Amino acid sequence: MASANGTAIPAVAHDSVLRQSVKLEGNAQNVRGYDFNGGVDYDALLRSLSYTGFQASHLGDAIDQVNQMIDWRLRDEPVDAEANDQEKSTEFRNNCKCKIFLGYTSNIVSSGVRDIIRYLMEHKMVDVVVTTAGGIEEDLIKCLAPTYMGDFALAGAPLRQQGLNRIGNLLVPNNNYCLFEDWIMPILDQLLAEQVNENVLWTPSKLIARLGKEINDTSSICYWAQKNDIPIFCPAITDGSLGDMLYFHSYKNPGLVVDIVQDIRQMNSAAVAAKPRKTGMIILGGGLPKHHICNANMMCNGADYAVFINTAQEYDGSDSGARPEEAISWGKIKSGATHVKVHCDATIAFPILVAQTFAKIAGRQPTAKEAQNGHQDLH
Repeated sequence: MASANGTAIPAVAHDSVLRQSVKLEGNAQNVRGYDFNGGVDYDALLRSLSYTGFQASHLGDAIDQVNQMIDWRLRDEPVDAEANDQEKSTEFRNNCKCKIFLGYTSNIVSSGVRDIIRYLMEHKMVDVVVTTAGGIEEDLIKCLAPTYMGDFALAGAPLRQQGLNRIGNLLVPNNNYCLFEDWIMPILDQLLAEQVNENVLWTPSKLIARLGKEINDTSSICYWAQKNDIPIFCPAITDGSLGDMLYFHSYKNPGLVVDIVQDIRQMNSAAVAAKPRKTGMIILGGGLPKHHICNANMMCNGADYAVFINTAQEYDGSDSGARPEEAISWGKIKSGATHVKVHCDATIAFPILVAQTFAKIAGRQPTAKEAQNGHQDLH
């Protein structure tokens, strides 16, 4: 090919720059954003995430994943040849739902996302919860005294002098933990008495349920979890202020035992016993909750759906940063299962996700098909 002055364009350059494309039309979605000329329609705006690109599209995929978890019923699957009579019955198949595991780290509860998780507990929208010690104590402490807004740039030494603890751009007065000690110590005394006099075997999940009952506050995640019989597992129960309280109690009134072995059996059994139900994972952050849920689902050959929302990277080999494909290699997510990782701060992504999934479904009327099946299609 020649230019205007007759000099030939090098073929290698021409072929490299103007290489012919494969056809994408009809095989891939067009990228497009929301058009504000039509006014502000928040539902349409959030639905447009799927076609925006980058992490917006991953969040759109996560919304779709969670809606699949919520909507799935055994009736959608062919009848297994090995199914028993109950599993073949129409009523059972109409009401057999996906078992949803929710995991989150303590900073999520320190933030206002606590109130969104409380909503899920209140309306029985998930089945199993895993969190850290901070995810328990921060919930309970907020029933006793508030957490305040601060700033990421606040220097540590002056805050220490003022008795203020910083969590990112949040501030927790140390007095809150003093109130927590005053509240929890008599309860720990009672638990020890029941252990000695009634032979009660305490586990982290039983301890958390009891604390939820004792706090008796409708703003609490733990309150609604125990009220609705949703287990909260916390294998690292001592890794936080709760551990501090157990440490102090071991001097004041020694002897209380909290057995983690019974909980690992109950946690893994929750996944194993899910069959023929599908299982789904929604995990905010990384660390222990992420691995604990994934490991439990390995016991049933892997989860059918997985949504990870965190900012961790995989370059250091941490499980926190690991993408779903790594979990597939371990059998924690099924091969061929639908999954997505959203690289985003969960305080941004999770409220949007819940608005387009659990909250939206809770607010709608049952479809004609659902009414005919005799149940409301809610988790």
